[in-house]
Order: sequence, then structure tokens, then C-alpha cells
Amino acid sequence: MTSPSEHSSSAVPHGAPVDVPEGRRSVAAHARAVRVLLEPVLERLTREARTVPLAEARGRVLARPVTAPLDLPPFDNSQMDGYAVRSGELPGVLRVVDTIAAGHTEAALGAEPEPGSAAPIMTGAMLPAWADAVVPVEAAVPPRFLPSGGEVGLPAAPQGQFIRERGGDVSRGATVLEAGVRLGAAQIALLAALGLGEVTVREALTVAVLSTGDELVQPGAALPPGRIYDSNGPMLTAALQDAGAVVRTVQSQEDSPAGLRAALSRLEGVDLVLSTGGISQGAFEVVKQGLEEGVDFVSVAMQPGGPQALGSVRIASGPVPFLGFPGNPVSSLVSFEVFLRPLLAGDRPRVRAVLDGEADSPADKHQVRRGIHQDGRVRLEGGAGSHLLQALAQSNCLVHLPVGLRQAEKDSEVEVWIL
Repeated sequence: MTSPSEHSSSAVPHGAPVDVPEGRRSVAAHARAVRVLLEPVLERLTREARTVPLAEARGRVLARPVTAPLDLPPFDNSQMDGYAVRSGELPGVLRVVDTIAAGHTEAALGAEPEPGSAAPIMTGAMLPAWADAVVPVEAAVPPRFLPSGGEVGLPAAPQGQFIRERGGDVSRGATVLEAGVRLGAAQIALLAALGLGEVTVREALTVAVLSTGDELVQPGAALPPGRIYDSNGPMLTAALQDAGAVVRTVQSQEDSPAGLRAALSRLEGVDLVLSTGGISQGAFEVVKQGLEEGVDFVSVAMQPGGPQALGSVRIASGPVPFLGFPGNPVSSLVSFEVFLRPLLAGDRPRVRAVLDGEADSPADKHQVRRGIHQDGRVRLEGGAGSHLLQALAQSNCLVHLPVGLRQAEKDSEVEVWIL
């Protein structure tokens, strides 16, 4: 993963064609435009980085790369409960010497025992310098630990068996996490294992999320005829928070250009305004009508997520970057995943997978479908419609079908982003 300032067009699928119909922008070109728009803000947030205790780092984004201060593991240790031995003395009957317990080094660092010795050793305990293999206790005869002075029969064992070597996971001085990585449970575990009690994180991006449309009703309220519940606001709030941002959800007083501008004029202290809806070709495109200056409205060769907007808007505290996503929920989330999330929390894991069944795709658009990935194969979930929320909720990946592809054949390889 890369920092925002280093991020390139990797937000788009590898090898995606760049030839698109005239009048449309390629996915790669729009990703670059979004990066250029947000780069100054993200660089400022990196400059304003602060160091926080590891216990407060969950969900934050690294401001600088992290270098390992030590080897991990820091010493050779046993992978399981067993007997530490010299592999060249096996198979045979060996004399049992003092037990080596995890966290206790007296026996491991003590005098080397005579040839023909076996030391009971616990999982994670330091391997003595004289031993080069571990035999599991269940393979011993008898299959249990014997006291010092007893005799145990052990089978042959290759050199290095069941030993975790020093630095086998991480070498001292290696870069273990890049700037721009969002810190989840696995990343925090790594930092803790390296003994790092604090970490330098970027100040969080503060985003105002604005859902537009007279038809929207907030979840929990009664639903009048002809109205729908707002799913985009909660969805994008959750997606942004997962990417390490702080979110303010804003509702305009009225679904009109004047109402939109009034809502923006009351905003302050945010780094980005993100709206959904109102940017297409309808008769009541509020965002398009209300933000004619400073915002570009473009058509991207992507399905779903073709209509896009970006530029700058003025709020109470001054001009800030603006992104406009389409109003259909799947279009909105796909837009976030392709254009915004990579800048906030790095790329999603990407794999090549074998497609179950066939998939039609418009040749002049980059299509993003939802799917379920398992064991190297992917099955499309639901159709291509941008309103199919249940299919989206049941999916664990996005399937990318690039421009120029009319049909993905059964058992063909496709690029998959793991969600």
C-alpha cells in the first residue's frame, strides 16, 4: 500500500484498457483526477500527524512507514510441545534433561548436556543452542514428558523440524507497514509483537456526507407513499469510518439548488464534501443545478457509477474539495471503492479468480459486478442493476470486467477485489 502522495492509478484494475468512447472519461483518468483533487488535503493531514498510544490506534491511518526494531521471533523457539534434540542422534533412546519452559531461559542458556540428551520444551520456549530439531511429545515412547534422568524413545527428525527461526517472520530493520495503511486488529497485533507502544498516525479526514432527494426518509421514521429510506448516507458513513475518516452527515433543508447551497454555507471544519445523487440527466438534478461553478460533471466509462462530479465548493470555513457520487446505492459504493477508498486506506486485496457461469458486459464500459469469492473461484451475486442492495450485502468481493469485454466466458479468469 502507498501513501496518498505516492498513489498512482493503481485504484483501477490491473491491465484495464484505456480506450473509451469519445465524451467519456476512463476509470483510470478519473481516479487520477480524484487523487490530484485530494492530494493537498491528505498531504496536510500527514504533516499534522500525531503519535498516539497503540490502544488508541485502531481505525487510524499510518502517517509514516514502520520499521521493525527487532527480529520476530526475537530468538529460535519451539513450534510445539515436545523434546529438543540433536537430529543426528535420532532415531534412538535419549536421556531426559531439564525442562525448558516458555519465558524461562535458565535451561536453554545453561551448560550443553552430554550427547544423547533430550530436553522437554514447551511451545514458544527458547531453543537451546545445542539443539537443531523438536520432536512432538505425542511421537515419543512413552508419549508424555518424563522427569529429568528418565529415558525416552524418539523417532528420526530432520534438522529444523518444528523450529521457529529467529527473524523468520520479520527481520530487524525491515519495513513492515507502509504509510497510508489503516490499522486494524492484525496490524495492531504486529506492532504490539514488535514492542511498539505508540504509533504515528495521520489526522483523520473529516467528511460531510450529503444525501440529496425529496424522496428520502431517514431510517426509523414512518415511510409515506412514494418515498424511500436513505441508504446512501448510512452506507457511505460506515464505508468512510472503515477507511479511517470522521463523518458528519448533513441534510439540506429542501431539495433545491438554493437549499443545497444553504446547507453548504452552514458547514465548517470539514476537509471534504461528498454528496450522492443529483448529478445525472434528470429534470431535478439538484447538485448539478446548484454547483455550476467550480464543479465538473463528467461521464465515466464505468457501470455502475457512470455519472461523477468533482471540484471545489465553498463552505462557511472556506473552499474545500467536493466529490459527487450517483444516487443509486450500488453505484455510490462502487464509486467509493474505486475512486476514494484507495486514497484513504490503500488498495483492497486483489486476486485472479475463475468465473462460475458467464457474464455479459457492455463493451464500452468497465463493469463492476458483485460476487462471492471462495477457493479461487467467484460466483456473481445478483444482476448488474445498481439498486440491488441484497446482492451487494451478500457479496464478499467486486468483480471487474474491463472496457472492450462483451462477455466473460465460464471458467475464464477475472480480477476480483476482496471486500
